[in-house]
Amino acid sequence: MALLDDDFLLSNEISKKLFNDYAKDMPIIDFHCHLNPNEIYENKNYANITRIWINEEHYGDHYKWRLMRANGVPEELITGDGDDYDKFMAWAKTIEKSAGNPLYEWTHLELRRFFGINETFNTKTAPAIWEKANKLLQTDDFKPRSLIRNSHVYAVCTTDDPASDLHYHKLLKADERQNGFRTLPAMRPDKLIQIERDGFGDYLKTLSQVSGIEITNFDTLIKALHQRFEYFNDMGGRLSDHSLLTYHFHEANTEELNNIFKKGIANEPLSQLEIDKYLTMLLENLMKLNKEFDWTMQWHINSVRDINRPMFDQLGPDTGYDAIGTQPDIVLHLQKLYTKMRDTNDLPKTIFYSLNPNDWMELATMMGCFLEGGVQRMQLGAGWWFNDTAEGMHEQLRVFAEESCLPNFVGMLTDSRSFLSYPRHEYFRRVLCNFYGELAEQGRVPDDVEYLGKIVQDISYNNAYKFFDFFDDATPQELFN
Repeated sequence: MALLDDDFLLSNEISKKLFNDYAKDMPIIDFHCHLNPNEIYENKNYANITRIWINEEHYGDHYKWRLMRANGVPEELITGDGDDYDKFMAWAKTIEKSAGNPLYEWTHLELRRFFGINETFNTKTAPAIWEKANKLLQTDDFKPRSLIRNSHVYAVCTTDDPASDLHYHKLLKADERQNGFRTLPAMRPDKLIQIERDGFGDYLKTLSQVSGIEITNFDTLIKALHQRFEYFNDMGGRLSDHSLLTYHFHEANTEELNNIFKKGIANEPLSQLEIDKYLTMLLENLMKLNKEFDWTMQWHINSVRDINRPMFDQLGPDTGYDAIGTQPDIVLHLQKLYTKMRDTNDLPKTIFYSLNPNDWMELATMMGCFLEGGVQRMQLGAGWWFNDTAEGMHEQLRVFAEESCLPNFVGMLTDSRSFLSYPRHEYFRRVLCNFYGELAEQGRVPDDVEYLGKIVQDISYNNAYKFFDFFDDATPQELFN
């Protein structure tokens, strides 16, 4: 079999038919990514493939950066000020050494789907690929809006701080019909969760200013957050996202909570118990707000960040120095949180992602205890980050299928900072079609392509369209065509 031929990842005739006749051409709803809305609005051509593929200053694809470091590439040719062509060639040398890594497949898939380049990428072919790709990058089809539209994407949900004024979302909203897709905000309150970090008090001043509510205690914080939920909701926001590296459920009374809050504002040392109490009460209120506004609350749990402290000091966060977390009882504490919030009928729609796959079965069985009030209101999210591989995707599908109703799954997301990441949806759909093709071949589901085709179409697009309601009961075709 040739590299990335028409049947890659598809192991039997059923899976091939499911992909080619049902999944392949379905639209995309990218309900979680890290694209910058200002880049979408400004819609500028990239100077060369290095700038869109590897980095612009300290912003770029840290999946690639980790792999380049593993191949001995100096930091100057990763995030540094090295020549862009030299960086590109360093990536070619890295790809030569990365067979078996998903980035090997994604790199070639992006070259094929966007640039029409079918050669194997290596140091011999790289110079010609550099010339061809850079020439194409100067055309209108390679501006950010075109890359999104031509990838058949109908909605892009960015990741936005509660204090954001959503300036570029406002501007993009006026261009929706012309663009052919919606760019919507999704709230990520990391700076509120990190009460122990320097700058917490300064951040609250910013949040006070944009919300118009002076934050002096925990109660006024929640009032300010309510205002931000209203604002995001008016701009089309329907999701929040919460990075929960570790977590222990401990509630606090009002007096305890306000004392902890004051210490955080003053940047005074906080014990782990105090942090847990603040976080528990903040999360309870965030769950109430998500339920009130009928949003979907996403949880990204059990990761460990910025392990390499000198490199964090040099480059900052999200630069490739994170790893899988190992808190063994984190799901137990989420269970306690969800049990408490069920008592008050404050459970929002939820998607759970854990970076540690050891948590997946616990999460799947936990969510089964709270499936009330609608179709699959709680979901086990797609294989995340280090699990964003063919094997990781397959395992997540297996766990979801065995413990719940996989045909209700909302499917794949890019979780990416790159406009060239949309072929990951194709990759996921191939894994999905092969998953059901293998079940059919084993006699575990009917050898009924029409029945299975409906399932893979629903997981590829239809379920996300219904679940998130980004289009207010209209269809994208009605809005954009």
